[in-house]
Formats: sequence, structure tokens, C-alpha cells
Amino acid sequence: MNFKKKLIALCCLIQFGVVASFAQGFGERQLLNESWHFHLGDLKYGGAEYCDDSSWRLLDIPHDWSVESKASPSLASCTGFLPGGIAWYRKTLQIPEAKEDKRVYIYFGGVYNNSEVFINGKWIGKRPNGYISFMYDLTPYIHFGGRNVLAVRVDHSQDADSRWYTGSGIYRDVHLVYANPIHINLWGVHYTTKSQGKNKALLSVQTEVVNKKDRAAHVKVSHKVYDALGKQVSSSSYDQKISSNSLNTQQKQMAITNPILWDLDHPYLYTIKTEISQNGVVIDRTETKAGIRSLTYDSNKGFALNGHFMKVKGVCIHHDAGCLGAAVPRDVWKRRLLQLKEIGCNAIRLSHNPQAECVYELCDEIGLLVKDEAFDEWEYPKKKWIEGWNKGTPGFQGSANYFREWGKRDLGDMIRRDRNHPSIIMWSIGNEVDYPNDPYSHPILNKEGIGQQHVKGYHKNQPHAERLGDIAKELVAEAKKYDLSRPVTAALAGAVMSNETDYPGALDIVGYNYTEKRYKQDHEKYPDRVLYGSETRHDMKAWKAVRDNEFIFGQFIWTGFDYLGEAGPWPSRGFTTGMIDLAGHIKPNGYYRRALWLESPTAYLGTYKIKATQKGRISTHAPSIWNYEQGDLVRVVTYTNCEEADLYLNGQKVGDIKPYDDQTGVIFWDIPYMPGKLEVRGYNKGILAVKEMIQSSGLPYGIQASLDRMTDIKAKDCLHLEIRIVDKEGRFVPLADNQITCQITGPAKLLGLESGSSNVADNYRDAVQRCKNGQLLGYIQPTEASGEIKILLSSPLLKSEIVTLKY
Repeated sequence: MNFKKKLIALCCLIQFGVVASFAQGFGERQLLNESWHFHLGDLKYGGAEYCDDSSWRLLDIPHDWSVESKASPSLASCTGFLPGGIAWYRKTLQIPEAKEDKRVYIYFGGVYNNSEVFINGKWIGKRPNGYISFMYDLTPYIHFGGRNVLAVRVDHSQDADSRWYTGSGIYRDVHLVYANPIHINLWGVHYTTKSQGKNKALLSVQTEVVNKKDRAAHVKVSHKVYDALGKQVSSSSYDQKISSNSLNTQQKQMAITNPILWDLDHPYLYTIKTEISQNGVVIDRTETKAGIRSLTYDSNKGFALNGHFMKVKGVCIHHDAGCLGAAVPRDVWKRRLLQLKEIGCNAIRLSHNPQAECVYELCDEIGLLVKDEAFDEWEYPKKKWIEGWNKGTPGFQGSANYFREWGKRDLGDMIRRDRNHPSIIMWSIGNEVDYPNDPYSHPILNKEGIGQQHVKGYHKNQPHAERLGDIAKELVAEAKKYDLSRPVTAALAGAVMSNETDYPGALDIVGYNYTEKRYKQDHEKYPDRVLYGSETRHDMKAWKAVRDNEFIFGQFIWTGFDYLGEAGPWPSRGFTTGMIDLAGHIKPNGYYRRALWLESPTAYLGTYKIKATQKGRISTHAPSIWNYEQGDLVRVVTYTNCEEADLYLNGQKVGDIKPYDDQTGVIFWDIPYMPGKLEVRGYNKGILAVKEMIQSSGLPYGIQASLDRMTDIKAKDCLHLEIRIVDKEGRFVPLADNQITCQITGPAKLLGLESGSSNVADNYRDAVQRCKNGQLLGYIQPTEASGEIKILLSSPLLKSEIVTLKY
């Protein structure tokens, strides 16, 4: 498909995700997360079969040792002042003798990084990239009917290898897989739509079958499609001959009548059941969730989903969740993604690496678009602060060290693993690899007015920018080997420099980072270029550059969530411009975004004290508090999408009706403080559309807490414990910062208490934490399938709270 045409219509688009969070899609898989032995530090013979690990720490994975460690100002600010290092994981497996006729595989969702895997003392392989999923065949080395020892060495000794927090260890799920010698290949089922209409969708089903036997085999491949109610709506089967020790790929077309499309408001998913049989006996099967939808990219009209042109309202996100580090449970991701939808977000950019498979599955299920991204660096590393912040000479640790050997394979594996998700709408091959002079340079940078902060002209001794085009062409070609149904893109940091190269021309669609001022001129200069904001600021100006230019199809704001790493001076913990803080609480700028993006009526009420000299100050970060000194002059702001609004205090109007201000997106009033209830009312066409109220609170009196769910709970789930400080009347006290102690009895453990504070010196993993803005979030994990859990929350001088859960 030629994406360079003015109109890019992607009609070959049924994309499928898998039922479980393990997308390999073959064999009998077993989750292998429990009871690993862990040793922090290197060992000469840590992979040996009979290494004594009896004194090692026993833990479950996913596991991130960096977030458990003590921060130090001597460590790298880029990864949040937390250490990396080298560590070993070991686990003993009992492989039944009855499995001797099977192939035995081990599948890792992600290990950060430079992992080496051993089985029974035999070295199996190494994977440098810490974000890529991978699998090994253990069969030749297995002791069937006996003891088997799996060992993994993780080398994150270059702990300043990224510009953000990465984590360290086996931080995603691990599966053991038993499979017939003839089975579906890893990530070996791929679906696209050959045609799509109101009455029928025609699917092309590509299936890879592996034959590990020394003789040819004849098998039958069958597919059945079921709707969301379990009714079969299509089927197909065919016979296939596979040579010995080989892989065979076949395609088959299937029709679905009256298809229901996957979209953002109704993310409808079918189920595909695939079976491989031999002599009438099923020898392998997999189930796949499926969504039917089409994508259109037009250089003048932007982006359309299922023919409906729309603006992509996206945010960039990293992969950590505060005190949980990089080992983030599915339940946490679900809550976070639903919060993004709550503020009007319809897309996420996975910056700047593939993420856990559950993230894509959740986006499929709840209706979020995804930009899947592979790299932050190509052949040369970017500058990073190795010790502290802005001290000494920047270092050059990074994934670029293995890009030349592994880059194409990493990209291919990302696409093969993820291509069956309807949520994914584009593949990104890089982020800011063209940042001027870090490392690439070009004579255009000598031109007056060209460049960015820290860019000082052309550096002729640095890599020449022409390399960007050469590498991009190679990566785009590699991506298209595995998927032709989506465009390939990249996030450009230096469009002026890159436009002098073949880099933008190698891409199907082009993302600009913080370069809104070039939208119109580059649209005129390159009329066939499909443009969007791949990374933007939060402000109104950046949004209007998208909203008011039809040819710009969307933006991805930096960022959706606060995140660890890319920190400032000690004791900074990370980057704090997100719309949602590390404790999962929507921040004022998140509510500001909700007013800009949400279509249904909404309003937020915030306040801040103002002096006579500050009357021009309009903030989009105003906290939702109403506690000041009597007579203080307070600016009350509302972030609303209503046409007009007025203000009431204790039922009396104190702010006349004012129209929406399209320059700032903020309506405000300056009033003297009086305690009580403050209410904003928003109107459309003169009719009341929405109300929002805040009120003064008294002194902290007690603790209130609740779990996000009380039923349908399983062992290893992650429950969110919302903790709030209230006054004697039960009113929330947003200025409280009391220290809370959490004690649990029963079959559960505390994973951490997250305040959202940016102080990296705090311990967020223990049972004691100080509130921030009157709130705290606890992560509670049941350890058994059923039981009774009691959570006691206490603080000096406050009334305690007990939360009881019977499940």
C-alpha cells in the first residue's frame, strides 16, 4: 500500500488481541511468577545447575529491584537517583515425565535489561533490550520427570542508560509453555481486512505453523469467529503440509456478515478460535480477541476512524507507576487508562518503548487509540547526566550500544507481538533521534534563527544528519515486512534539520515535537505530508494549533501521568507535569484538559490567592480548595466547556455571568474570601448545564478510606485503597499532610503507599507515609483466593479507620 498519496485509507484493518496477557498464542501456557529466588549482586556461577540459592530472597515476579532500593544524590537524575546493578533470579521447575513428547518453551514479557537465561547450567541466550518480549526453546536441555533449574542474570549495571526511569529485573510476567512439536508459531496468527462494508467484512487470516519433527506432517487449520455473545458468525478450514523442521505460512479468507465495528465509544470485540489438528485430534489451539475498524489519514483533513474524521486527543506515558516502579499490575493500568478517558483523552503514545501486553489489551477493551513506539535512540546514545543533575560531563550510556545488532529484530518483534490490537493506529520507529547536535548535526543549523535550546550551530565532527534518512528507510522497510495495515511514523525534534534529509520522506506520517509554529509553513511546503503533534505542551496555544488546523489530526501531550526519572536536582523523584499524579489523582491541569477535550458539559472549580500586582495571572494549575484568611483576595477559576458561567458563595451570587474565553480556556472572578460553600454554574444557550461545588473545611479530625472494589476478587489482584483526611463534619481537608500508618491482618499484603510526593528520599514501600493534598493511595494485594482482610489506618491525634473486606 502506498502511504505517500494525499489520501491514506487503511481499509485492511481487522486487528486482533489475545485473551490473556501472554500474546504468544500457542501451546499450554502456565504462569511462572511465584517463588523465585533472588540475589542482588553478581555471581561467577549464578547460572550453574547446583548453585546454592537457599539463602537467597524468595519473591514473586513481576519484580523491580530498583524501586525497592535506596536513592542517592550520587546516582543519575535521569532515572530518578535510583540504582541499577546486576542480579540473579533462579527457580526450580518440575517438568513431568508425561510431557516428554512436548516442546518446552520459556516466555518473558520483559526483563530490564541485558538478560541472560540458563537452564540446568546451559546458557540459552541473551536479550539486551529490556522492553522486548522474547522466548527460548528449552526442550533439548530439560530433565523430564525430574528437577530443572531456570536461572536469569540481569545486567543493569549501566543504570544511566535512559532519560527516564526504567526499573531493573524481571518486571513483567513469565510463562512456561508446553506445545506439540507441531504448533502455531510465536505471534504466528495475523488478521487483516481485505474489504469492509456495512453488510460484510472479508478477512484475510495468516497463520504460521511450525513443525519441529524430522518428518513432514499434514495438518488441518481451522478458524471460527464468535461475536460478543458467543454466537459463531464465520468459519474456515484448510489442509496444510509442513516439511520437516520448518515453518509454513498460509492465508485464508473469511467473511463476517453485518459486522459491528470497533470504535472509541463502543469497542466491540469478536473472538477468533484457531485450532491445529492432525488425524482428527486437536494438537494446538488459541483464542484471539478481534476488533474490526478502518483508519484513514489525509494530508488535508487529518485522521478518520471508520470514516469519521476526528481529532486525536492523546497523551504520552511512560511505564512506571510511582512506588510500584516498572512492575505495574493490570488493575493499576486499568484504573489509570479509565482516568484518561474520564478527562477526554482518546489516545496514548507509549513513549518510548513497547509496554506490557495488558496495556494494549485494556486499550482494546475500553476504547483508546495507541501509538506504539520502538526506540528513543538509534545508532548513537543521547547525552545523560550520570551523576546527579547538571553536574560534570554528560555520559553516553544507552540502548544505542546494541542498536546495530538488534534494532531491526527488536522492531520486528514489537510489531509481530502487537499487530493484532485494534487500538494500535501507528508504529513509531523513533523519538527525537534527530535532536540537533545530540548527536546528529547539519550545516542548516548555522542559519540564523534555526535550532533549539542548547543548539549552537553546526558541529561538523558529529554524525551527519543524512544518516537519519538511511536508518529510517531500513526501519520502515523492516516494519512493513510484518504489517502493511498501519502507517509508520516517528517523532521529530528537529524538523528544520530533518527536512534537509530523507528522514521525513521515508515515513508514512510525520510527528512534530513542540514545533507548532511550523505546522502551516510545512503543510504548504510539503502538501502530501500527513502531520500531527507527536509531543506537545499542555497550554491552550498548543491545543488550538491542532483544533484550528484541519490538516493536523491530533496531539500527544507530555505527559498523561507524572513519572519517575528525568528528575531535577536532588531529591527530585521525577517529572511532575502530568495530568494525573503518581498517586492516581487527577491534577488541576487534568481538569483543564477535560474542559478542552470532553464533549459533555463539565466544570472544575479552583482557587489561588492573588495580589494586586498579579491580577493578570491566570493559572491552569489552581487547586480545588476554599480555605484562606478572612478578607484575602482570591482568584476563583473555572475550567469549563460551557458557553458561560457564574459564581455563588453560600447560595448568593458573588460572580456575574461571564462568557467562555477562547484565548485562555479559563473563566475567573476575584472575590474576598469568606468561608462556606463555593459553587460555579455553567450554562449553554442560557440553560443550566453543570454545577460544581467546593467548601471550606475544618481541622483534620479523622481518616476515611475505601477500596475500589469489594467483590470479584482473586489472589494477586491489586486493589486501590483511597485514603482521605476529613474534618469533624466529614468534609475533605485538602491541606492536610498527616502521617498515616497502615496495618493489615488477613491474607493480603501492602505493595506500597503512594502520596504523589516528588521527594525521592521517602520510602513509599513501607507501611508509613505522609499524605499530600489530604490524600494517599494504598496498593493492597490479596494473597489467597478467599478470606477476610482488615486494614487499620491510624495517625496521631486522628480518628482511625478500619476497612474490612470479605471475599
